[in-house]
Amino acid sequence: MTVIFSPRGRMLAALGIAAMALTIQGCATSGAPPLGAAEAGMGLGAYRLGPGDRLRVTVYNEPSLSGEYAVSSAGAIAFPLVGNIDAQARTVEDVAQALTTRIADGYMTDPRVSVEVLNYRPYYILGEVQRPGQYPYVAGMTIEQAVAAAGGFSYRANARRVNLRRTPDPAEKSVEIAGRQVVVVMPGDTIRVLERYF
Repeated sequence: MTVIFSPRGRMLAALGIAAMALTIQGCATSGAPPLGAAEAGMGLGAYRLGPGDRLRVTVYNEPSLSGEYAVSSAGAIAFPLVGNIDAQARTVEDVAQALTTRIADGYMTDPRVSVEVLNYRPYYILGEVQRPGQYPYVAGMTIEQAVAAAGGFSYRANARRVNLRRTPDPAEKSVEIAGRQVVVVMPGDTIRVLERYF
């Protein structure tokens, strides 16, 4: 049986095929769950320390104890007199309180300690970008800016959606970057730019 399409019928068939292709492309995701709005806009106020962060610790009136300390791969800082202080997944306020408690336990009376982050750990960008790799963290950077720092998308990249893994969560989340939602990069994030299907 031979089916002959009129010019109008051929045009409608072509539009139908194009619509199906767009629908398939829109449905083709990495399988990762979407990033929540709270996670997308989280700022450094919620920041938890981890390996690679560098801290400045100030013990008032004790210049020999004050200085710069790196968070080790084990998630701790080695501090004079008191030994290792756990910093993994803790805020700077938590670490300052832990140091104050340990220093007050037999070393000083009423110590005053402040902790600030000097250098945040880097973020990583993988997949379909021009220069994948490790990059220094810049406060307030968005995913689009991180892609730009890596030389932009490759010609095969899906420029609408990326996968994001945010420590300490081991699971990747799907992030739409072509919409209105602005997603801020956090220190230690791993951004994976996916390949487009069409």
